[in-house]
Amino acid sequence: MSKDERDFGADGAQDEDPARSGPEEHSSTTGSREHELSGASGVSEAGGQEPEEKADDQMSKSQSSEKKQGSFWKELPVLVVIALVLAFVIRTWLVQAFYIPSSSMENTLLIGDRVLVNKVVYQLRDIERGEVVVFDGDGSWDDPNMVSVPEPANPVSGAFTWVQQQLGAAPTGKEYIKRVIGLPGDTVECCDEQNRVLVNGVPLEEEAYLYPGSVASHTEFGPIEVPEGHLWLMGDHRSISADSRMNQNNPGGGAVPVDHVVGRAFVIIWPLSQVGSLGAPDAFEELDTESG
Repeated sequence: MSKDERDFGADGAQDEDPARSGPEEHSSTTGSREHELSGASGVSEAGGQEPEEKADDQMSKSQSSEKKQGSFWKELPVLVVIALVLAFVIRTWLVQAFYIPSSSMENTLLIGDRVLVNKVVYQLRDIERGEVVVFDGDGSWDDPNMVSVPEPANPVSGAFTWVQQQLGAAPTGKEYIKRVIGLPGDTVECCDEQNRVLVNGVPLEEEAYLYPGSVASHTEFGPIEVPEGHLWLMGDHRSISADSRMNQNNPGGGAVPVDHVVGRAFVIIWPLSQVGSLGAPDAFEELDTESG
């Protein structure tokens, strides 16, 4: 067989050279496609797992939220009890709000004003002249101007009134509020030639805080020595205030026991137009200086 015959097959077509890379390239191409398909399959599998992971994450968040809500409702009663205990402690021993029910302290305090009373200050120091104090006048005073609180019609109404009283939004009908004029051992009297109150012989210049047009006293009194352990108290609206002057026939001769004092009214908190501190007027600083 000639060389030409060897180079062609029986059908006359030239045989493929085994050294050519045609089949290998085909195999390589096939392998490449398989690799791509394999890679595509891997991405597809990863994508198929994402919804499950998201669902698990959402379920975890939902369970966490439910636990937090459940924990809040379980803790709420405890928080309420703690708040009530703190409020009770603060009101009983530290600071309490009071409602002004009468006009006996005008214009310093008006009807409906709310004041905060410091209940611990007099545990740390003595009462000073000129300070405004809240006290229980039971057994010492009979004030016809004192506002009486009607009995509640039902338990709900009574509870509502009690809450208002604790917040200083309603009168209690038990406490009075006046200004300290004389301390234990002081001698008080009225009036001198200029119609001024005298404390230990020193006249008080009271125009800064008395009700406009009011005089120091419409009733003369004294000289009276304030008993030990007692205070001489007067309202700033002297023409209508049923204070120490008007209770001289009662126990204490009009003076109020120091241990009946609830505390010092130190600030007006309501209404906003009245907000301000309640300090001792300058007239009493001058008195303290002159009294030594």
